[in-house]
Amino acid sequence: MKTWTVNHYSLVSFILFLALNFSLSFSSDSTEEARALLKWKSSFDQNQMNSSILSSWNLPSLNSTSKISACSWSGIRCSQARRVIAINLMNMSLTGTLQEFSFSSFPQLESLNLSINEFFGVIPPQISNLSKLKFLDLSHNQFSGSVPVSLGNLSNLRHLYLHANALSGSIPSVVGNLKFLTTLHLNTNQFSGYIPRTLGNLTNLISLHLHENRVFGSIPREIGNLNKSIFLLLHDNDLSGSVPREVGNLSALRILTLFNNKLSGSIPQEIENLSLSNVALTLNQFTGHLPNFCQGGALERLTISNNRFVGPIPKGLKNCTSLVRARLGHNSFSGNISEDFGIYPNLIFLDLSHNNFYGEISSKWGKCTQLAYLNFSANNISGAIPAEIGNLSQLQELDFSLNHIVGEIPMELGKLNSLNKLILKGNKISGSIPYELGSLTKLGHLDLSANSLSNSIPENIGYLLQLYYLNLSNNQLQQRFPIELEKLVQLSILDLSRNFFNGEIPSKVCNMKSLEKLSLSRNNFSGSIPSCFEGLYGLSSIDISHNQLEGPIPKSTIFLDAPSKALEGNIGLCGDVKGFPSCNVFTSHKRSSSKKWLVIVLPVLGTLCVLIVVIVMLLLFRKRKRCSEVQEGSSVNHSRLLSVLAFEGKIRHKEIIRATNDFDNEYCIGKGRQGSVYKVELPFGDIIAVKKFHSLLPGEIVNNQEFLNEIRALTKIRHRNIVKFYGFCSHARHSFLIYKYLERGSLATILNNNVTAEEFGWRLRMNVIKGVANALFYLHHDSFPAIVHRDISSKNVLLDLEYEAHVSDFGIAKFLMPDSSNWTELAGTYGYVAPELAYTMKITEKCDVYSFGVLALEVIKGKHPREFLSTFSSSSSNMNLALNELLDSRLPAPSLDIQDKLISQLEVALLCVDENPESRPNMATVCSLLCK
Repeated sequence: MKTWTVNHYSLVSFILFLALNFSLSFSSDSTEEARALLKWKSSFDQNQMNSSILSSWNLPSLNSTSKISACSWSGIRCSQARRVIAINLMNMSLTGTLQEFSFSSFPQLESLNLSINEFFGVIPPQISNLSKLKFLDLSHNQFSGSVPVSLGNLSNLRHLYLHANALSGSIPSVVGNLKFLTTLHLNTNQFSGYIPRTLGNLTNLISLHLHENRVFGSIPREIGNLNKSIFLLLHDNDLSGSVPREVGNLSALRILTLFNNKLSGSIPQEIENLSLSNVALTLNQFTGHLPNFCQGGALERLTISNNRFVGPIPKGLKNCTSLVRARLGHNSFSGNISEDFGIYPNLIFLDLSHNNFYGEISSKWGKCTQLAYLNFSANNISGAIPAEIGNLSQLQELDFSLNHIVGEIPMELGKLNSLNKLILKGNKISGSIPYELGSLTKLGHLDLSANSLSNSIPENIGYLLQLYYLNLSNNQLQQRFPIELEKLVQLSILDLSRNFFNGEIPSKVCNMKSLEKLSLSRNNFSGSIPSCFEGLYGLSSIDISHNQLEGPIPKSTIFLDAPSKALEGNIGLCGDVKGFPSCNVFTSHKRSSSKKWLVIVLPVLGTLCVLIVVIVMLLLFRKRKRCSEVQEGSSVNHSRLLSVLAFEGKIRHKEIIRATNDFDNEYCIGKGRQGSVYKVELPFGDIIAVKKFHSLLPGEIVNNQEFLNEIRALTKIRHRNIVKFYGFCSHARHSFLIYKYLERGSLATILNNNVTAEEFGWRLRMNVIKGVANALFYLHHDSFPAIVHRDISSKNVLLDLEYEAHVSDFGIAKFLMPDSSNWTELAGTYGYVAPELAYTMKITEKCDVYSFGVLALEVIKGKHPREFLSTFSSSSSNMNLALNELLDSRLPAPSLDIQDKLISQLEVALLCVDENPESRPNMATVCSLLCK
């Protein structure tokens, strides 16, 4: 018993000794880690950091000898032994460096994630002290310099993400020592030099991203050792030479991208053994024939467009039923289109345009029922369009243009209810336009030009209310101008030239208020030109040449500024236009025959004059009492509202007052410096937006410059991407402007709300950027004098239900007069104003270009890019930026094809925010770049 007691107490003493040492070790190690983290945090830019971020990283007494642990801090994960094993500070808007990070204090660290922040400086070589590190993510920051060679000592590393930084130098060969590595992403940096052959040692690698760098030379054969790799992305570099045959060993590969390099030669036959699901070889310099990419039976995406491929397509593609998207356009492929392709039940997108395919379109294409995009344009295809194409219920775009297609347009195309674009131009199609096309209510673009279509245009074409482009030129269409087209209020471009239309041009053509370009040339139109053209302020181009028109040419800028060839060939026209006789000449010839009518006419004219005087007096009396009615065809003045044609009736001042309960705050949807905006539902169901200006003094009619400026600008311009202006009222009690109501409100409101921002996807955002660019192009280049908006910002861009952009608020717009210096005071929204205005005060179109660049960056980033702009300069070194540095993190990562387009828009935006206005492109160049 005594012996047992001695042994018992000895054991207890030993356990207590171990516990005490563990406690001391825990206290020492955990305290060191906590203090190291706090020291690192103190080096962050506190001005840039939100006070709530890392608020848990805060201790009452740093000099205390008590136990301190970081395990409860945000972003920190600890082991059971209370040691830090993971640090995750992803996307916390932190700014700092790694210079103050004590790597030696974290020997147990397994994961370090600092991605999507604003860390800068070099990656310290001391990072090799993290010997147990398995996961390292420094992506989407601003790290620069070379990758330290010591990184090769992290022998336990599984995942390495260094992409989307500004790292330079060569890719260190010691990366090949990381034999457990499964993910290596070095893309979107400034790496140069060769791809290290040692990468072939990474036999566990699944994903290798080296794209968007400056690496050159050939692809090393050792890449063929990566037999577990699924993703191999090498595009957008300066790689040259041929593709090594060893790439054929990558049997697991699903995505291979090689586009935008300088690779040459033929693609090795071994590649046909790959089970690829995505092959992208776009924009290389490949020549020769292609192997059978689909031999593995898993090919889903094939992108080999814009190359120099010749000859037939790979035979295996005919039976490649796994295909989802295929781009073969802009090559020199040849072969029979009816024999070389099969049935693809999963195919969504197919582009065979600009090749040398021949033969007839097979009815089998009607069995590819998932097709949403089908483009066979610019080939040598003949025969008729098979009726089975009408079975493609998901089809959104169909382009068979520039071929040798004959026969009639099958009525079955009327079943394509999702169709947005139909292009059949440049063929030999005959017969009538099918009545069934009038059921394609989603159609926005219809081009049937340069065919042999005859008879008249079906009446129900007027039901295509989404149509913005209609080209029926160069056919054999006849009869009168189709009155039904007046319903196409969204139509921007209408071309009916080179047909056999006759009769008069109806005045109802002016109901198409969105018209920008109109061509009626080379027909048989007669009679006079409708005077209502003077009210189509958005019309930028018109061609009525070679008809039988007569009488005076309307006195509007569209005719006065038109080139002579747009009016020539009408021998009966007269007016104050160069190349045409004055209308007085015609009058003098008729003067002698008119004398006998004077006895009858003079008394009538006298009576009319008396009536006019009485009417004028009545109008002047009524002006003092109330705001005049809105009537069709009224002119711009301070006592009358403009015509509100779309409402099919009159708007009275009292109806707006009644609908808003005398402008009660309940109906207010926005307030600004000059006034408030109200949502107004009129008695006949239409909804409008009314901007009521603040009166300077009680009872005083608003006469401020912004009110008059907006009226002047918006009565002159009309464009589908500029807010539609209905009218105004200048009244002693209420002075306001009337606009079309846009349901989604301002772009700023959408971006500032997480829910609406997440619904505002990448395609919609890119379309908004293009829409604003189109509006500015119109203001700068299609208006005379040119108009500078001066306040392009997210709060002044409104979106409709379809997320179409509409530029608004022209209160400080400036008309650039050719004979004026165009100097003015500084104005606009802070953060969007061009920097030169702070010292020059001279307005040019380049001021809007700068604001547009800021706006485009804001749309992509999801918030104003002020921090980015403060560090950005126009040097070429800054142009090689990662797209992901400016991505809105609230949206999922864009697909590869969307990334390409976003990168293009980002590059254009960066050109626009150049500090030197002379270096910025004009809006014509901007629109050209965005449309590429």
